Amino acid sequence: MTALPRLLIISFSPIRSDPRVLKQVGLFSGKYHLITCGYGAAPDGVDEHFALSPDAVGWPSDRIGLLGRRYRRAYNKMSAVQQARRLLAGISVDVILANDLNTLPLALELEPKYGVHSDLHEFAPKEKDDDLKWRLFVAPYMRWLCRTYLPRAGSLTTVAPGIAAQYTLDFGVAAEVVTNAAPFAPGTPQPVGETIRLIHSAAGQRYRKLENLIEAMRSAPSGVELDMIVMPNEPDYVAELKQVAADVPAVKFRDPVPYAELVHTLSGYDVSLVFLPPTNFNMENALPNKFFEAVQARLGVIVGPSPSMVEIVKQYGFGTVTPDFSPSALAETIQALDRGQIMEWKRAADRAAEPLAAESQLRIWEGAIRALLPASESAAS
Repeated sequence: MTALPRLLIISFSPIRSDPRVLKQVGLFSGKYHLITCGYGAAPDGVDEHFALSPDAVGWPSDRIGLLGRRYRRAYNKMSAVQQARRLLAGISVDVILANDLNTLPLALELEPKYGVHSDLHEFAPKEKDDDLKWRLFVAPYMRWLCRTYLPRAGSLTTVAPGIAAQYTLDFGVAAEVVTNAAPFAPGTPQPVGETIRLIHSAAGQRYRKLENLIEAMRSAPSGVELDMIVMPNEPDYVAELKQVAADVPAVKFRDPVPYAELVHTLSGYDVSLVFLPPTNFNMENALPNKFFEAVQARLGVIVGPSPSMVEIVKQYGFGTVTPDFSPSALAETIQALDRGQIMEWKRAADRAAEPLAAESQLRIWEGAIRALLPASESAAS
């Protein structure tokens, strides 16, 4: 029996709770001898796993290296890189799928037999361009990583058209788009009840300006309620949000749920608020998980004028777009909600669930990895 090609997936994230990397694991499990390296326990379906310790740092923190533009030193000083090197020393693999820019130099250094595919989750050089210190000291390092290592990857993917276009414009590399689409979930649109139930699920990060949603709900009509599922990325900020919402009875916070249960949880709502102010380049070009999860839950959506989301909402008709990103614009849109219109959105989401599901997107990763292998090896997979 021919041995399966050996594929290593590296991500400086807790893979069991990283939706995008979990899709990669599910896609390649059983088709390759699948090895993962990331934080936490092994994800289901892998043959081998190398766990990084929780205190291993996967971002540059070497001030001398960053200030002195000694970027190779800054990369080498990252404790996640150092630990991964020790764990993976001497490993022999055919292909590596490197998630995010910060794993790409390591992946290339490991010298897989047939090359590296780089999946860039964001546009790295502008990831936090709303922060002056980041723009001055970290962004040049990110641009160095891009110039130095992107041309050496066998192929590239990223999450949205605007981000792919920027990589091409700035660094002359071509990247295909694999959206953060959710797997297809069978379901039917649920009727709108007496109370219109809104939902927003998000990482609890200050730059997302989640307080705008709470402000918009201050003037919500009776019979409209918003639940917020906010991950405790920045605990102080999440505590502030709860304090701001304390005098807004229409807003409630609920505990996060496992990713596998999220679409089922969302299906009990009517409309998802996918309202992302363009506080930085990646937010401006966002096409986030929550947008696609709402479709699989058969919900309507309210989005701001984010170009990638607007295009899809207009194409499939499962929601509406606010005139701008102000709380007042969102408030006016919420005030105008109509149960009949919401049901039309839900039916449109049902029609869009299959064409917008992850399954169509995953073929792009499958093809990219297969293309790196010689014909004899890819046939075995």
